[in-house]
Amino acid sequence: MTPNRILPDLQCSLVCDGIRQESNGNLILLGVLSQVLSPQFPITAGQLFVVNRWTAGKGNFTQVIRVMSIDSATVLHKAESKFQLNDPVFSATTVVAMQNLTFEKPGPYWIEILVDDVMKLRYALPVFMVEQQAKPGTTGTPG
Repeated sequence: MTPNRILPDLQCSLVCDGIRQESNGNLILLGVLSQVLSPQFPITAGQLFVVNRWTAGKGNFTQVIRVMSIDSATVLHKAESKFQLNDPVFSATTVVAMQNLTFEKPGPYWIEILVDDVMKLRYALPVFMVEQQAKPGTTGTPG
């Protein structure tokens, strides 16, 4: 007997600045983020993408992506989308765009990936304050 539903595995999850698609359908990820750097806070990211690759499953599924604040309790963004896997040998790539995501202060923000209410992955997106560099020809001190 063959099961008609198998919960998929999350092969990878990446946050990036942009996405393009080649003529053959393959995705090109632009600006894959390992951290966010800013000289001031709060900072608003105009657009970020979360790209997930699901595999080894069978059936129809609901994916939820949550961006959690540094307190790990406040949801800054939540997106739900559906995808389908017809056979465990195939994979499905989901892309979720997040608009105007605001980081109030530096610290570790959290990306949570769930499928059918099962947490598959939780990872940090560190947000750091960096010193703003002086422009060439200036002393770097206010006038």
